Amino acid sequence: MIAAIDDPYTLGELRTPRMTSLLVRPLVDRLYNPDDLSTVYCLLANRVQFLRSQSDEALHYTVNIARATLCELVAARILRRFHEDHPRRPGLLLLANVLVSGFDPFDAAPDEVRRRGRSPQWPAQERGGRERKLTALELAILSESKILVASLACQRVVDAVYRGLVVYTPVSLVDILPDHYKHHPVSLYDPRRASILNHRRLIVPRLRNLIELWHFAVLLTLYALTMIHCNGNTHGTRKLGIYEAAFSIFTAGWVLEQFAAIIEHGWEVHAQNLWSFLDITFIFIYAMYGAARAIELLLGFDINLALPILCTAAPVLLTRIAFNLMPDNIVFIAMHAMMRDFMRLTFIAIWCFTGFLLGLVWLMRTNFDTSTPSWQANSPTYVTIGKWLFWIWFGLDGTGIERTADFHAVLGPTLAVTFAFLGNTLFLTILVAILTNTFSKIMDNSAAEIEFRRAVLTFQGVKSDSIFAYPPPFNMIALAVMLPLKFILGPAAFHYVNVAIIRTVNAPLLLIIACYERRRVWARGIMAKSSSRTWHFGLNPYGDIQAVFGTEPPREVVEAIEKLDVLSESVELQQDIAIVGGHHSDWGAHVAQARRRKESSGSVYESAAY
Repeated sequence: MIAAIDDPYTLGELRTPRMTSLLVRPLVDRLYNPDDLSTVYCLLANRVQFLRSQSDEALHYTVNIARATLCELVAARILRRFHEDHPRRPGLLLLANVLVSGFDPFDAAPDEVRRRGRSPQWPAQERGGRERKLTALELAILSESKILVASLACQRVVDAVYRGLVVYTPVSLVDILPDHYKHHPVSLYDPRRASILNHRRLIVPRLRNLIELWHFAVLLTLYALTMIHCNGNTHGTRKLGIYEAAFSIFTAGWVLEQFAAIIEHGWEVHAQNLWSFLDITFIFIYAMYGAARAIELLLGFDINLALPILCTAAPVLLTRIAFNLMPDNIVFIAMHAMMRDFMRLTFIAIWCFTGFLLGLVWLMRTNFDTSTPSWQANSPTYVTIGKWLFWIWFGLDGTGIERTADFHAVLGPTLAVTFAFLGNTLFLTILVAILTNTFSKIMDNSAAEIEFRRAVLTFQGVKSDSIFAYPPPFNMIALAVMLPLKFILGPAAFHYVNVAIIRTVNAPLLLIIACYERRRVWARGIMAKSSSRTWHFGLNPYGDIQAVFGTEPPREVVEAIEKLDVLSESVELQQDIAIVGGHHSDWGAHVAQARRRKESSGSVYESAAY
């Protein structure tokens, strides 16, 4: 990639027909190997490195971005070739191995190079030789490779993993309750051959999302009951009601589940989730509530502080429900991206504008005599001055500009007016421009953004930590009992005990899942047997439009079409040569013939690439 790209190119320039024919396609032809499944992973690993090195090499900033984009384009083309060359169910299994099978970055390296080159990280847990492995899909999410994720081949695998058709044991960063006695490779799932109480179906992303949504609904219900039945006077702060106790216990288990989800694949991947910032906000509010409630109960203080803090969680929880119910909504996707830019820019502004606060406070100290008793009565506090600046920032009140004249007749108003220009005018203008640019980029590529978020949900839904198999608050009991038991029992005995308890706790849910999946497979088999006959039910006036394309044409019509293709091939060949140009006429004829052959064989081929 370094040899191929030495100048900055945008994505649009790299996707032009000329760059496709001179650069992208030769790299695909050279790197594509049907027997090597790690090529896509290696290209995405190089993309991650180019994106990270752009901050270290300022002179090659745009060049490294172009190289990273080229890595993504070539990886998407290679993945498409795997998809075209391997159709049907065996091809799906091959694509799944390409995207979700783990690879070691130091694979095939000598032991000396491994010891010298590996970076320090969290102590790797024993996984039978599968430690420190990453997947191509994880690297695509980490590097935000939305072109590759939105491709047909990648979405085929993502949809199969989401529905549970493709099952595998993921490799996580660290597990709270690890159980790696059995490792299940990437395989296709058949409900008729699986056990009735198959505990591994609890990590299927579609089912996992429904389970987590149910857990959050229980949390929201307990929260509402707690706030409705809370005692508003200070005399009730020493008592813990039944609803508040149930809410506190269940929420502690829910927080444990969220913490395990964060360390499952790391914060960089978890932050791609739409409602990750809402979860962190609620966990912070719950921690403050827990600390204040513990002080009230243990020390006997009637300060009534915990429940008011808990009231601030209402907008967070209700907003998260909307994110859960509509994760594919482009408005919420844009809101997530704009929130990230807003927080980053606001933090920078607060850091810079703190100088105005200190300048006004120190200017006030030079005007007031701090040794006199009237110092506290006549001078405004830090909070008051900060409140003035906050009102000026949002253009709500100009009191601070008038009051700063008491600090100094000239310098006080000068600082306040300068802050008003920089904060209320310049900063807000820049903020609106940045958020508008972010929103326009997302809307221009809305389909890829939706597919990328769906891939994030799918990848995060496959869990390897057995703590997720225990619903809250049973996960806290499992952590307190099963984790010490792991150090007493052997790996095999702990696995069997852990699986037995998981199946006992989730027996009703596992039975419902097994009956549903077997019923669905049986219904699909009946439909497959009767697919030779076409039945049309209902009063649909447009049903014939779909039916005519499902009907085989007469044999004489097929023969006539084949004869027309032979007669028109020479004309189309001349047109292709004219498009390519006189300098590449031989290459154009070769491309046109290849396209004719691929179209006649019925394979999917994008002629627009020429």
